Amino acid sequence: MSDLPDIQGVCPPRFSAVKDAFAANFTDAPEGLNERAARFSVCIDGEPAIDLWAGWADAAKTVPYGETTLTPVFSTGKAVMALLIAGCVEHGRLDYERPVASYWPDFGQAGKDRITVGELMSHQAGLPGFSEPVEPSIWFDRKAALARLCAQAPMWPPGTGSGYHPITIGLLAGELFRLVDGRSMGTALREDFPGLDLWIGLPEAEHARVAQMKKPTAAPDLGAIDAIKRAAFLDTGSAPAGRGSAEWRTMELPSANLHGTARDLARIMGVFAAGGELEGRTVLSAETLAAATRERVRGLDKVVPFRISWAAGLMRNEGLGMFGPNDGALGHYGWGGSCAFADPAAKVSGAYVMTRQSPHLIGDPRAVRLQEALYSAF
Repeated sequence: MSDLPDIQGVCPPRFSAVKDAFAANFTDAPEGLNERAARFSVCIDGEPAIDLWAGWADAAKTVPYGETTLTPVFSTGKAVMALLIAGCVEHGRLDYERPVASYWPDFGQAGKDRITVGELMSHQAGLPGFSEPVEPSIWFDRKAALARLCAQAPMWPPGTGSGYHPITIGLLAGELFRLVDGRSMGTALREDFPGLDLWIGLPEAEHARVAQMKKPTAAPDLGAIDAIKRAAFLDTGSAPAGRGSAEWRTMELPSANLHGTARDLARIMGVFAAGGELEGRTVLSAETLAAATRERVRGLDKVVPFRISWAAGLMRNEGLGMFGPNDGALGHYGWGGSCAFADPAAKVSGAYVMTRQSPHLIGDPRAVRLQEALYSAF
């Protein structure tokens, strides 16, 4: 019996190499990371072009992974978070160059009064985790967690380099958004982008559509461990725990628990690839788009062992080479391998989601294989 499940969806003959690479990820994936279920979707010039999915949504292989199956994408959701913040800039509610504390005075405690919105979104604020021990359950108490972070001093001088904020950035950016917009990010995503099957805070009525994930068999490589990396990833309270998966899915944590489809991630990333437009509607002006995507810091990150050029919430491809061949591309990866990307030069946006997670923090080889196959057709 073949290990290759039936591949569903759409792939024009021009992109046959993409379908071949997608199939190979199920039977002969790099590093033995054969897929259990996956989806790869691409838009070109803002229009859906490729949408492939296959596999099983459950470990017992009783529920097919289908067109409406939702997949947790973890940090890939930060790309959507970046777009929502850019929307606040577009409408004059935020300015990337103004201090966060000018909108949120409590944030300015302990030497954080000059940290700008752009520095916060590019992981320069020095708050990658809690500097003092906390219980993992604190993440489910938004006000308590924010009070701790507001009172906390930066773990390095703000503006002197990036240090990836794996989860805290969701609390911080989410609260800033709430203060200036009046809505939560989850509510704004549903109201401002109707018709997209993307959720920050998943209602219980939708939980049955979520695919089961298989966790990585190895821990990610963080390089030499120090206090900053421990706070971000390794301390007991560095990630939510102590509550069931239903409560985790329902809470709004835009940095870590977006659920959605690859198709609609590719569609929303089209805003960055197609000059600020989403299917004929202007979402971001050229000015805001340039401000959101320009480089704000570059260098060896203090948390993840990569040299990264950060925009306002997105990784820029220049020097990274993990979102296709063009330096102007940008995007974000998520825990286990998912990713979303946008390439303005090629006017291409795409997303890859899967249920078998790998230990790669950035550049999962299955996603890279699909991107290489995609660009081979241009």
